[in-house]
Amino acid sequence: MSADSGSTPRPRRQQTPVDAGFVLDVRSLGRKPGSMKQLHRVFTIGERIGLEMVGVPVGAEVEMDLTLQSVSEGVLVTGTVDAPLEGECSRCLESFTDELELHITELFAYPDSTTEQTTEEDEIHRLVDDMIDLEPVVIDAVGLELPLQPLCAPDCPGLCPECGVRMAIAGSGHGHEILDPRWAGLASFTAETPDAATASDPTDSTLAAHNGAASKQTEEK
Repeated sequence: MSADSGSTPRPRRQQTPVDAGFVLDVRSLGRKPGSMKQLHRVFTIGERIGLEMVGVPVGAEVEMDLTLQSVSEGVLVTGTVDAPLEGECSRCLESFTDELELHITELFAYPDSTTEQTTEEDEIHRLVDDMIDLEPVVIDAVGLELPLQPLCAPDCPGLCPECGVRMAIAGSGHGHEILDPRWAGLASFTAETPDAATASDPTDSTLAAHNGAASKQTEEK
């Protein structure tokens, strides 16, 4: 035995996917067209799925009700995926929770099928070692289902543009007096001399007294 024969690393065996989470083992289904299998699974996810402001959080419990059907070109997966959502309202910035229900219909092609040989790699999903990885399908479906600007409620009034308070708790009477800047100087003057607007002109007072005296003399005659 040569001196360096023991130093050559052995090739590592590729780890076989485990039938858990989004990974489905379809070996028991067989390849006979028409064969069907019902699957119900509940599990927690280790990574967040979703968009920037809303998504399925880490540790969320995902529930899948699926039908696996063998067809001539692969395995057709149909059913629903349910999961809780956590997000931030794009109007009032408050956190909210919701429920997500996805409807899945996806074909996973057999490695030696005509579909697998005549389609690009990113055009269709494929079985690997008789395993289906549903996670990429769910990630794509979540991205299409969720809104880019989520709301805590369809009629969320948002924030007050003047003070930033949530309008949902501020009440319908909440508001701010907005003064035209062209009148700001006059408002300041009025505030400093509150009686200025109601003070009488001395000339007007003298004229009123004169008119009153004239009227009285006329009545005496």
